[in-house]
Amino acid sequence: MVAQRSAAGPAPGAFMDEVIAATPGGASHLELCVQCGTCGGSCPSGPDMEHTPRHLFAMIRAGMKEEVLRSNTPWYCVSCYYCMVRCPQEIHITDIMYTLKRMAIKEGLYRESSAADAPDFSETFIDFVNNYGRSFELGLATRYHLRHHPLTAVRKAGMGLGMVRKGRMDLTPKRINGIEQLQAILAKARELGAEDGAISQGGRQ
Repeated sequence: MVAQRSAAGPAPGAFMDEVIAATPGGASHLELCVQCGTCGGSCPSGPDMEHTPRHLFAMIRAGMKEEVLRSNTPWYCVSCYYCMVRCPQEIHITDIMYTLKRMAIKEGLYRESSAADAPDFSETFIDFVNNYGRSFELGLATRYHLRHHPLTAVRKAGMGLGMVRKGRMDLTPKRINGIEQLQAILAKARELGAEDGAISQGGRQ
């Protein structure tokens, strides 16, 4: 049944092959998309996306690489996996969104997206997780807003102070117990990711 659906559709273009090869796991099923729209209808961030996942996949099939990598859609994905759970073709939608984010950064096209500051937010979050094993909300919000939206930071200061007074936000980051074990896991994940990327790159050459 899967073979029939795959053979019936048009042959994937070069960009589609690139996205499939760059998505970890080896079976993203992207080529099986039937454009049903279940993913977009399931997405909690759908109203903020310039293109629904269904629309983005059609653009990938059409070879619209630059338009896809400039889209804010991957950056608004909150990784809830609801779209993947409901997809009738079992497409690895969330994994593909991560692939598109990596490609947008590599090509530099994320700077032309309406979500151009999203990678910096993600990197700040990852820095805190790497160093402390958890997010540090005050540091994350302060660094992000001061760098990208300084006026907003001033307006939100009152709300932040209120959260601190009520014990809902810490003034300093706190490191989790066993941080060395988490850092070892993250280092191994980065190593495996680099190996997977090298294998994918070799397969395209």
